[in-house]
Amino acid sequence: MKIAVAGGTGLVGKFAVTAAENRGHEVVSISRKNGIDLTSGEGLVEALGGVDVVIDVTNKTTLSAKAARKFFSTVTNNILSAEAQTGVKHHVALSIVGIDEIDGGYYAGKLEQERTIQKGTIPYTIARSSQFHEFVTQQLQSMPGPIALLPKCLMRPVAAREVGQHLVDLAEGKPLKRTTDLVGPRNEVLADLARRQISFDGLRKLVLEFPLPGVFWKRHGFRRFAWKGRNN
Repeated sequence: MKIAVAGGTGLVGKFAVTAAENRGHEVVSISRKNGIDLTSGEGLVEALGGVDVVIDVTNKTTLSAKAARKFFSTVTNNILSAEAQTGVKHHVALSIVGIDEIDGGYYAGKLEQERTIQKGTIPYTIARSSQFHEFVTQQLQSMPGPIALLPKCLMRPVAAREVGQHLVDLAEGKPLKRTTDLVGPRNEVLADLARRQISFDGLRKLVLEFPLPGVFWKRHGFRRFAWKGRNN
């Protein structure tokens, strides 16, 4: 099978590429580093020649709902259009657990991505995942000072490596539309994970929490937290 990974040089994309290659698939990594511009579509049709399945793990870091919607709708439409031109039979996209009630910020873009896929003509599988274990390290690295300010929330983290492998599992099967959510094995408090990481690294940093605003608190705060989906 020939599999293309859109965003193949990113955190999850690298693991998806490795997992697919280890299983003997021919893999095309799609990113600007490889000369393909997903926002303009330049080089995309050529890259998808002979491809059976596309795994889409493209990403844009932004808190702006407008910017997120524009990015994910543009990139998704470009990929779907190129898939239709080249005969791709299956589109697998990574999304986020629990975003249905949060049509704002970054999540607005992911919801727009899902809607765009659902309205398209390419058979698809949307795989929602909980936050990655690597998220904690990313947050701490973005705060180099003596204090780390993190949102007060529960999470069920899953390793990015496992997410990449899961996406290849889905690519090898039939389109499922929405598949079972992929979540970690137990509840974790984000700030507690950060403190454990800091202790493991031998650093001195104070971790402070702040409540998520509005609907974000209602959906991800302690009072209404509940996971539905696959436990690993």
